Amino acid sequence: MENKSLKEFTEMIASPTSVPGGGGACAAVAAIGVALGDMVGEFTVGKKKYAAIDAELRKNMEKAQQLREELLACINEDAKMFEPLSKAYGIPKDDPTRDEVMEKCLKDAASVPLKIFRLTMETIKLMGEFAGKGSRLMVSDAATGVAFCKAALIGAAVNVKVNTRLMKDREYADDLDRYVRNNLSLYTELADRIFDSVYKSF
Repeated sequence: MENKSLKEFTEMIASPTSVPGGGGACAAVAAIGVALGDMVGEFTVGKKKYAAIDAELRKNMEKAQQLREELLACINEDAKMFEPLSKAYGIPKDDPTRDEVMEKCLKDAASVPLKIFRLTMETIKLMGEFAGKGSRLMVSDAATGVAFCKAALIGAAVNVKVNTRLMKDREYADDLDRYVRNNLSLYTELADRIFDSVYKSF
């Protein structure tokens, strides 16, 4: 799915089908966000003014490229995990296997937005590096990128929550909800600080 054109991808999201949905969209948005950070690096490395941090920036760019690839792979993963859940909803309520099937499908469906959430936390930290050390001519792109990543983080969080709310295993569900809730607060605040540091610098 990540090989679709942007036009095709958005048309698929807009269509009356369940995949790609919110999870895949979050992965795509975070991938675009971290790509903007990578672009800031590309316009900074090799410049005499930034020679002292050249090696550090190159490592950050490699990390950005890795995160972008992992996020794009999540688009297909999310669709693959959600499809069985969409079918499980159709199992008759009096079917003795329904609860077991639903529980497995819910946990699988929550696993990919959780992965997107974790990857996006990493992108936000990385965007702070690009915003703080990148070329002043390009840091507006780092601010734009971190705004994208914040949106993706929020979206991934709600895509975990929509699955945990129906799980029978409440200990497992509560652990996931707690992890997401605590980190959502930390990383949205970090994203805001990174954005504000750039926005207020002009």
